[in-house]
Amino acid sequence: MINPLWLAEDVVRAVRGRCLHEQSWTAQGVSIDSRTTAAGDLFIALQGPAHDGHDHVAAAFAAGAAAALVARQPSQTPPDAPLVFVEDTFAALHELGRAGRDRAQGKIIAVTGSVGKTSTKEMLRLALSAVGKTHANAGSFNNHWGLPLTLARMPADADYGILEMGMNHVGELAALSKLARPDIALVTTIEAAHLEFFANVEAIADAKAEIFEGLGDGGIAVLNRSNPHFARLAAAAKNRGVKTIMSFAREGKADAVLIDCALTGESSAVNAAIAGKNISYTIGAPGMHTVQNSLGALLTAFAASGKVQECAAALAHYKPPKGRGVAQSVGLQDGSNFTLIDDSYNAASPAAVRASIGVLAAISPTHQGRRIMVLGDMRELGITSPALHADLAPDIVEAKIDIVFCCGEMMRYLYDALPAERRGAFAPDSEALAPFVAAAARADDVVAVKGSKSMEMGQVIEALKIHSEGAVIPENFASMR
Repeated sequence: MINPLWLAEDVVRAVRGRCLHEQSWTAQGVSIDSRTTAAGDLFIALQGPAHDGHDHVAAAFAAGAAAALVARQPSQTPPDAPLVFVEDTFAALHELGRAGRDRAQGKIIAVTGSVGKTSTKEMLRLALSAVGKTHANAGSFNNHWGLPLTLARMPADADYGILEMGMNHVGELAALSKLARPDIALVTTIEAAHLEFFANVEAIADAKAEIFEGLGDGGIAVLNRSNPHFARLAAAAKNRGVKTIMSFAREGKADAVLIDCALTGESSAVNAAIAGKNISYTIGAPGMHTVQNSLGALLTAFAASGKVQECAAALAHYKPPKGRGVAQSVGLQDGSNFTLIDDSYNAASPAAVRASIGVLAAISPTHQGRRIMVLGDMRELGITSPALHADLAPDIVEAKIDIVFCCGEMMRYLYDALPAERRGAFAPDSEALAPFVAAAARADDVVAVKGSKSMEMGQVIEALKIHSEGAVIPENFASMR
């Protein structure tokens, strides 16, 4: 018999709610979206700027919700529906998350960084699942509602809880860390991301250091010694009373250090020294950035479990999350195919784009295939944005990328900085660019797509999948070059 995630009385007590009649339900999950509510879930009716969850309570019950947490009587629900009333459902979500953390029995791990948060979190999930019951954020549920939701969904008997935390303003991580109260805090790296909201990269490092504010007695900080801001982060951790600081690095002295690696277009073979042990392992994804993230993940897994060998072996089954470097073969009308690398989920910083360039550079197209890069704006980079975009040109040339397609106001600076022979086409947005890319792809090409989430580069991905068969070159192709 599966133990329930929440008993009715525990939920009512945690959120300080009131009920119109006796409650005896149990919940196996927690949902804030009626479209994904599963049978047995507790549905929380959050009110946002565009949607009010109270309008979807009936749909949640139709999907099998066990109960709903509401601030008012929702429409189209019977008077005897299992409802828990609170003053503010968003505040109640935080209270339920706090209760989830209070009852947790296992090690709680917080993960942040300018890039690599989600990938590292997924590596940790896979690694620690090999040695114990593990719970982690779904997708990128890493903000002011995603984190408490993840805590509310965490089984009390989980051996490990992995909590990704994101931010783009000062103070956000401090609040998340104090709610999560992690035992271990991992910072993947510090890079130029969200510079629109910070004076410089050092200020970003200081904001990321807020993750240490929730660390309790005996807390451990895991830091990237290869990053220029290692000393700044280490000092911040010490100032907040963290006594144990562990580090990982590509070279030099660290608790986890890379010895050597072999990179292909599909995987990475790694030799590393981790906590005094020489370990060889394979990661089911390419890229030096993936190798670096694995060092941080395995050192953190060791700090949490002490079982690094079993954790490392599990990474052979790692695959990038959707939109974060997944490679697939796309068929053409003549029976041939090309390779599509979907890295379209986000591009928060030049470091993230350079990592994608590195993955494409490591792939050698067969026959007459070409390396093709499709890039959308990196958003929230402030006044330095034009230069940061243009500065990618030398990396593209060095990586021997044959053709580059760009969209967005800032990517125009990169497009103009490229040698003429490497320019494919430029368009103002991804929708306008998509048909040009689809028309250009041919047999044996390797096409990588990346851009900030708001650039909606998924439109290019869909165009490549749908229109690759018999794609027609737009009439104004030459004028767009």
